Amino acid sequence: MSEPPPELRLWNLMRGTLAARALGVVAELHVADALADGPRAVGEVARQAGVDPDRLHRFLRALASDGVFAEVEPGVFANTQASELLLRGGWADFAHLFGGIWHQAAAGLDAAPGEAAFPRAFGSDFWSWLGERPDERAAFDRSMEQGKERRIDRLAALEWRGDETVVDVGGGNGSLLVELLSRHPGLRGIVFDLPETVRDEARLGERCTFVAGNFFESVPAGDVYLLSTILHDWDDERAAAILRTIHAAAPAGTRVLVVDAVIPPGNEPHGAKWLDLLMLVIADGRERDEPQWRALLGGAGFEPVRIADGLIEARCR
Repeated sequence: MSEPPPELRLWNLMRGTLAARALGVVAELHVADALADGPRAVGEVARQAGVDPDRLHRFLRALASDGVFAEVEPGVFANTQASELLLRGGWADFAHLFGGIWHQAAAGLDAAPGEAAFPRAFGSDFWSWLGERPDERAAFDRSMEQGKERRIDRLAALEWRGDETVVDVGGGNGSLLVELLSRHPGLRGIVFDLPETVRDEARLGERCTFVAGNFFESVPAGDVYLLSTILHDWDDERAAAILRTIHAAAPAGTRVLVVDAVIPPGNEPHGAKWLDLLMLVIADGRERDEPQWRALLGGAGFEPVRIADGLIEARCR
């Protein structure tokens, strides 16, 4: 495959803000759902969504040029494999966040020291903002389901004693833990998160319960602690505080499983290198490379057992 010319590289980066906003708009309008049964004229979709057909056509035409939707004949659009992701697994909610509040907050991102961009844009930290808006909190928890299958496969493939109680710290709506328990019928689970977390407790089943609380203050007792895309939300000081809270509740040898990226060295493309900037926007958090993970875990009293991209395993000293 030939290398793109340098001008195209720059152009693709500069138009990124437009792409994120366009994808967020069509996700909020449920365009992929409208096309789920096959191609439709853009005018029909626009009437159903209550928007201007010419504007919607221009959004879809731009996205189709990158393989998200396809214009199968003039003014008629269909789903592609990429747009069909918006029908499931939290991707539509992820697009809503990227093209909405995160898009707005990212405009304030800079390299100067100070607080995250989100509080400057919205007047409160991201978690407090979510806590006051149940619909947005629910959208955020659903968005965390994108990529869940890969996370579950990694976790399920680990060696399990079979009768452990797994505490999912910051577990949101519990979807990840429920799926893990379905793969290992002997496990029991506790979803631990803020009380405003939107969840269907009946969906958790008999082997899983929800416990409300703040992971900076305490965590429930358990045999294994799971942190799925939690620590990257925080800077090193606050991430270490979360780990110390777990350490205070856990006896020596207790296993901690961290589902997070490990940034590779060099110039190879990796999504976490961009998500690192999003963490800077939201709450001054960060993605980490292997030395940074070792320093963070070791400083909080944990011995790293395995550090691999997507799954880090440590034990309480």
